[in-house]
This record gives sequence, structure tokens and C-alpha cells, in this order.
Amino acid sequence: MNQDYIIPNDWSIIEEGFNPKTVKSSESLFSIGNGAMGQRANFEENYSGETFQGSYIGGVYYPDKTRVGWWKNGYPEYFAKVLNAPNWIGIKVTINDENLDLNQCKSVSKFKRELNMKEGWLSRSFEAELQNGIKIKVDTKRFLSLELDEVGAINYNVTPLNANATITYSPYIDAGITNEDTNWDDQFWDVLEVHQNNQQSFIEARTMKTHFYTCTFMQSRLFVNDNEVLTDCNNSKTDKTASCSYTQNIKKNQTYSIHKFGGYVVDRNHNKNELVSVAKDILDKAVSFGFNALLEMQKQSWAQIWNMSDITIKGDVKAQQGIRFNIFQLNQTYLGTDATLNIGPKGFTGEKYGGSTYWDTEAYCIPFYMATKDQSVARKLLEYRYNHLEKAIENAAKLGFTNGAALYPMVTMNGEECHNEWEITFEEIHRNGAIAFAIFNYHRFTNDYSYIPEKGLEVLIGIARFWHQRVNFSTDKNKYVMLGVTGPNEYENNVNNNWYTNYIAKWCIEYALENIEIVKTDHISDYIRIKEKVAFTDDELMGWKKVADNMYFPYSEEHNVFLQQDGFLDKELITVADLDKSQRPINQKWSWDRILRSPYIKQADVLQGFYFFENDFSTEELERHFDFYEPFTVHESSLSPCVHSIQAAKLDRMEQAYTFYLRTSRLDLDDYNHEVEEGLHITSMAGTWMSIVEGFGGMRVLNNTLSFAPKIPKGWQTYSFKVNFRNQIITVNVSQNGSVFEIDGNEEINILVNGKLITVSPNNLVTV
Repeated sequence: MNQDYIIPNDWSIIEEGFNPKTVKSSESLFSIGNGAMGQRANFEENYSGETFQGSYIGGVYYPDKTRVGWWKNGYPEYFAKVLNAPNWIGIKVTINDENLDLNQCKSVSKFKRELNMKEGWLSRSFEAELQNGIKIKVDTKRFLSLELDEVGAINYNVTPLNANATITYSPYIDAGITNEDTNWDDQFWDVLEVHQNNQQSFIEARTMKTHFYTCTFMQSRLFVNDNEVLTDCNNSKTDKTASCSYTQNIKKNQTYSIHKFGGYVVDRNHNKNELVSVAKDILDKAVSFGFNALLEMQKQSWAQIWNMSDITIKGDVKAQQGIRFNIFQLNQTYLGTDATLNIGPKGFTGEKYGGSTYWDTEAYCIPFYMATKDQSVARKLLEYRYNHLEKAIENAAKLGFTNGAALYPMVTMNGEECHNEWEITFEEIHRNGAIAFAIFNYHRFTNDYSYIPEKGLEVLIGIARFWHQRVNFSTDKNKYVMLGVTGPNEYENNVNNNWYTNYIAKWCIEYALENIEIVKTDHISDYIRIKEKVAFTDDELMGWKKVADNMYFPYSEEHNVFLQQDGFLDKELITVADLDKSQRPINQKWSWDRILRSPYIKQADVLQGFYFFENDFSTEELERHFDFYEPFTVHESSLSPCVHSIQAAKLDRMEQAYTFYLRTSRLDLDDYNHEVEEGLHITSMAGTWMSIVEGFGGMRVLNNTLSFAPKIPKGWQTYSFKVNFRNQIITVNVSQNGSVFEIDGNEEINILVNGKLITVSPNNLVTV
């Protein structure tokens, strides 16, 4: 049974009624972020019920020592953990000396929480009766500023409803926090100093081992009925906390408000010896703007983001809410302003997966950022991997590879591998292919070739060297084979000749060879520099080509399909439709041994290859493989429904495409995988965008031309989206009657619609 307490709304995520059982889920769903930091939707006031406290700073991590039962050569020393950062949002609230705690109140009513995605803020309101009989009304609003991305702001209001009351606000910052997922229950933070100066408080702390220096800060302003009250604060501190107290006698129906400003400065961006003075300057700026002016800036910043990235859907509120939620969370996680950051699968919403970079970025996220932002943002994501190339070569060397072969990590914060399950770390090597594919995809979409001679070719050479060394020559098959791998379907480990892995390896080698020739011809100085640096020879390149030309691909003559790997047909081929529903999800109900022997597929595997390389296969071949593999797919990865939605749309199976779309867009809102309290599935949200733009909209780049083949689910009246294609903004509006195309700016563009070339001119709608 999926959850269904989120109220459908075009622009907001809304929860009504206080339910302690959904607090942790809501903390994930109502998370906020600004690309530089983020936080779960924890209450500002104290809460003694079940909660998952979480505040996170982009790029700050801790190397938690690997914990395994049996150490194997090549294991990474540590798993990089995104750290639960010092908490700056806390405000202890006491009314007539009783602490406000929703878990302890006599009653809570009119509870409402809203995440306003259009304007980028989170609000909460409720009425409560405390044990001492005082009834109060509480309204809060908070946001993390996009304009000043080291600052967050809170407006917290309390109104006594049945009597006068003495209300004390004690805003605090607290560095005595821990992570929920720690291997050895380590302390991750050293608190260096706690300072208080009048209304301002600062905690300097650094991470252990990685030595990131941070300063958490806060300052508050107080109001009664919107009139500022200048009052002294009663400062207090411990070795890990700083607090200020403000007490006021408030009449019945008067409103006592605190505006709290807080956040983090980090030595990733500032001199570590000047963090307190930097924090003071930032606080002075934020406080002088004030909460309301900062909120107005926030609304304007989000209006600009939505102007380019919004997708509108008419006639289906749940679908509309789903896509906007996905787009909103992607923009909260990564805005492309810092080339050293990337997109973690949980973003700033939880600790699972370490908050690190996976192949999801290249396979799923780059298309979203290419089409909805300036192309420099996608280029930064490519540069992130170039900057980690030396570490990728080190990762490969630890596994015995030589000569500059590069294996990009499955999970990383700084380029080092930090994933420690052997069947993934050593075997899920197809991730290398996604890095190369992203370079190809970027060039195909933007037509910017400059990245390849400047940086990308070195990456492609390192990856080609890895694949060349990773294969074996089978005298039995007279082909090159790939043994002991895990494909995208992680429900099979240590298999031989995973078709997708073999196919992408062959493609990577051919793509590297092709680009060596282009750079040699058109960018000779880069070619000479790269050849000197990485020292490849003609003999080496011939060896690569030999592997690519003679790669083995398992195939079933009986079913007329490529086999997911050797031995796939040895499994007991019972489809998901014939699997008892009580056994689902199998990853929570079955032993790992049973899963590995089953035919069940976690996410697109062979079909991932058909998605990436669709021009290599006919629609009939896609249909045959879709019909063979989808019935065995349990879609227990968040990355699964989007690829299947795109392919179902291509096959004109719109009902199925829509079902997959709804599942990917509402994966977290409806908690399909029963795990949303751990955090959101950020990277798969880019797949939701792809489901509409590439699936229903049919967007491709064919022969250097932007192409569309629009279709529309039968329940929708219209949908529309924009893409930034080579610095030209095209708006696509699809209805049940046809499609309308529009171009911003002064230049016309030729596009393909259903295979036919049309010209779209400025100020001229083209209807197809």
C-alpha cells in the first residue's frame, strides 16, 4: 500500500493533520536546499517523538572506515559519508515555563505543512493546547536563500489564544550532532570554539580526518505584532552549543515573532582563519535585508529558474505536482555554480548512499541540466570527472590495471572509490561507460566540441585502456569476453558477458579511436600535448580496435534477443505478473541468494543499452527486447521506470508509458519503495523530466538537428516544456489536437517534427 497523505496541488506539497507516524517521511518530502546546503524538514522547536535530524553542507564529508567481515585486496579504505552538519535551525519555545513539544501537547489541531515550490519556501502552522492549559497558534516559514547561498532564514510566530502568556524564544546552534549511519559510531566533528557577541553566535568546528573547517552562525530579530522589539538577549553556551534567550509578556491574541538568520561558511570557499569575520559580514548583510526582503529575492530567483525549467500539465494534478516536485528538488540540489560539487542520489535530504556521486549524474542528470540551464552547467559536470581522472587511474591501479587505465568510482566524493561491496566496487564497471557517454551526449546536444581536445579525450583514452585490459580472449568462442561483472541489474552479480557492459565497452573504445583521429586532424597542438602526456602508440590503438571488432555478445536464436548475460536462459523464467504480490518487493522479502538465482531485473539493463544507443537498433528490435525483458523487471530501482517510460512511448504504448511516468514522478510522494523517510531519490528525478521531454515529447538530436515526435497521454489536455538547444530557447506545447512550437530570440531554427523538417521563426507559432 502506497502512502497517500500528500494533498494534490499544482505548485505545493501540502500535508494536513498532525500524524507522528509520518513525521520522518515528511521530513524528507518537505526538505529544502539551495545547491550549497540543505536540510530535512525538522521542526524548529524541540520534538521528542521519532525524528531524523539532518542538515548538510555541500562537499563536506567524512571518510568512515570500511567495515566488512572479510577484507579483500582492492577494497576502498573508507566510505565517504555526507555529514550531519551542526544544527542552526533550532528554537526552543517555552510558554509560561512549559516547553513546546508537539509530542507532549494535550492536543494539536489545524496542523498544516506546505512546501511552496513556485517561491521556494517551507511553512507550517498549527494550534496546540499545552499541558498547562495555554492554547497557542503557531505559524512558521523558512527558506534557504538562493541569493545569499550561505544563509537560511526563519520566521517563527506564536499567538496565545486563551490567556496572556510569558513566551521565551531560545534560538540555538548545536554542533553536538551525530550521523544515523555510521560504521563505528565515530564522532565526526571536532568543536574548536564557541563565540558569542551580543546578538550573534558562532561555532567553529572541523571534520575529523578530512579537516573541513566550518563556522555555523546565527542572529535573531524580535517582533510583537510586526513591530520590532529591541531587547537584550540572555546568552549561554556549552562546549558544543550556543543559545540566546528572549522573553516577552504577550497579551492574548498578540503575536510574538522571531526572525532567525543562520547558516554555514566553509573553508572550501573562504580562508579557514577568517571564517568568523566572514560569517559576521554575511549575518550583517542578511539581517540588514531582513526576512521579508530576502523572501522577495527568493521568489524572484525561483521565478527565473521556473521560467526555463517548468513543465506544465493540464488535466492531471497528480502528474503536474509530481513533475514540479522533481524539477524543484533537482534545482535545490545542484545549480551548477560550483564545479567541485555534484549530484548525490539523496541530495540534501538524507544520509543514505553517502551523499556521493554515482553514474546517475552522467546517465540521467546531464540531459536535464543541458536542456534547462546554460550549457556551461553541464560542462562543469563533465569537468568534475576530468578533475578526478588521476584518482580514476589510481582506482584502476589498486585492482591491478596499468598504463594509465582509468576506472571511475562507483561512489565518490573526491575521485577515490569509497564503495565497499565487492560485487559493486570491483564488478559494476559499466559505470565507466556512462562517463564516456556523457561526453558524447554533451557534444551531440550542444555542438561544443572544445571540451574533447581540451579535457575529454584524456578521459576517453583512460577508459578505453581500462576496457582493453579488462577483457579476456576466449579461444573457445574466438572472441573477447568480459568475465565477473555486475550489470545495471544489481540483482545478478559476478556474471559473464553482461550484454550492456560488453556493448558499452566496445562503443567506448570506438568512440575514443574516432576522437583521437578528429583531434589529430583538427586540433593538432592538443593532439601533440595529449600524446606526450599519456604516451599512446599506434600499436596500442590497433590492440584496442581488435578488441572492439571482436567483442562477444550473448544471443538467443530461440527468442531472437540479446541475452542479458551468459546463462540467463538457465533461470526459471517466471514473469513478475505471475509472482505472488506478497513476495514484493523482493529486496525486502527474499534472501540475496534467492534474488541472484531469479530472473528478476531491478532496472533497465539490456534496455539501458537500447536507450543509450537507440540509433544502432530498429524499432522492431526494441519492441522484441522490451517485450522479452520488461515482464521480468520488478522496477525496484528508482532509475528503472523512467527508461521504460521513454521506450514504451517510442513504441506507442502510451498507457504503459504513462503508468511508468506516474511511478517515477511520484516515487517519493507516494512512497512506492516504502523508504522515503531515509531521503528522496534525487538523481532519478532527472529521469522523470526525461520521461516527458524524451518520452512523450520524443526529443532527440538526429543528424545534428533537434527532433520531436510528440505524443500525449489520453488523460491530459495539454503539456508544455522548454529546452535550451545551443543557446536557442524552444517552447513545445502539445495538446490532443497537435503540437505548437515557438522560439525565443531573433533567430529562426530548423527542427524535425515526426521526421519532417520545419522552420520555426521568431514571433511565429508553428502548429503541427
